[in-house]
Amino acid sequence: MQPDDPHMWPAAGSERLPWDAPHDPAASHRARLRARCPYTASIPPFIAGLRVPPLDAATEVAAEDALTELARFDAEYGRRTAPFASILLRSESASSSEIEQLTAHPKSIALAELGGKAGSNARLVVANVRAMEAAIELSPGLDTAAIIVMQKALLEDTHPEYTGTWRNQQVWVGGGMANSPHSASFVPPHHERVPALMEDLVSFCQRTDVPLMAHIAVAHAQFETIHPFPDGNGRTGRALVHSLLHRFGVTRNLTIPVSAGLLQDTAGYFDALTAYRTGNPQPIVGAFTKALTAALSNGRQLVSDLEEFHRWAMETTSARRGSAGWRSIELLIEYPVIDARTIASELGVTAQNAQNGIGRLVDDGILAPTSASRRNRTYEATAVLDALGKFAERARRRRPV
Repeated sequence: MQPDDPHMWPAAGSERLPWDAPHDPAASHRARLRARCPYTASIPPFIAGLRVPPLDAATEVAAEDALTELARFDAEYGRRTAPFASILLRSESASSSEIEQLTAHPKSIALAELGGKAGSNARLVVANVRAMEAAIELSPGLDTAAIIVMQKALLEDTHPEYTGTWRNQQVWVGGGMANSPHSASFVPPHHERVPALMEDLVSFCQRTDVPLMAHIAVAHAQFETIHPFPDGNGRTGRALVHSLLHRFGVTRNLTIPVSAGLLQDTAGYFDALTAYRTGNPQPIVGAFTKALTAALSNGRQLVSDLEEFHRWAMETTSARRGSAGWRSIELLIEYPVIDARTIASELGVTAQNAQNGIGRLVDDGILAPTSASRRNRTYEATAVLDALGKFAERARRRRPV
């Protein structure tokens, strides 16, 4: 039901539910008694047919400007020959993961992409890349099945038991009790409500009469409020943002690292999600507008740094034009950690020619071995990894209010 005031948005309701706490022998008697009490879960409103409240003038202008700049960035850099699409996608995935406290160094992420030895967080970032790719590929036919596929791409390697369907249990966010939702900062709806709410959300996503920034921000906030999966909701919800950007044609070539902008003020982002649940969607629209503006600035600096590396490498190399070494330079932005097998596959050359090309780039100081081991040796473009590290540092730096 649409609220009487057209400037208002319905707040989430709530319901008291019984809690059948699992036995925890380590918990105190008091904690076990508390865990047996009923708990309060959210009841999100159905939004498919609601009118999104108008934004204030400043937020509306800022949102339109940000989307215009986003389309310009996508058109400008999407036409470049260097593989910026891959590096920006990886940067978005790393930033989205970091919002969930999953941090990984660019070198570890690049090693994980090659299938090399890397930490668990790096492997999760690579899985997040797959989720983003699925979100973009499935954006024209966005439905509940597509959203389930996005989350499956994220977790199928690490937690396949959590994929393939909506959650069938209560989940909660925050709080100091591992075995009950009683002290949680937010308790999403009971799992029996999830299927209908997700069908409603998809219907909202398919509308064409909602201002775009509000459409994206509200869809994301509603997704996070429903929390439809046992795990991976935050990363899947941010993948949904990119699905909508591609669905509505704002981005056609690139995945802009919006999460890098959100990372600059995660407290503000989470506060905006809370405000949405109390009936005020404007803060989440503002949060995404600011995040997108910051992400574009950071992304432009990253692209500039990578272009500078490419110019320097081309001027520095002693490799003959057209040789495997010379052509390998084009791969280093996409593969800042690389091996002979990847070069041979990408360039269609023999393994020996690929290794000879690597040797030339090592002599030129463009590549360096990642370790002293000669078995399955990989090599790194240190300047590219440095550019990615600086991008991550800028994303973590809180912007002045």
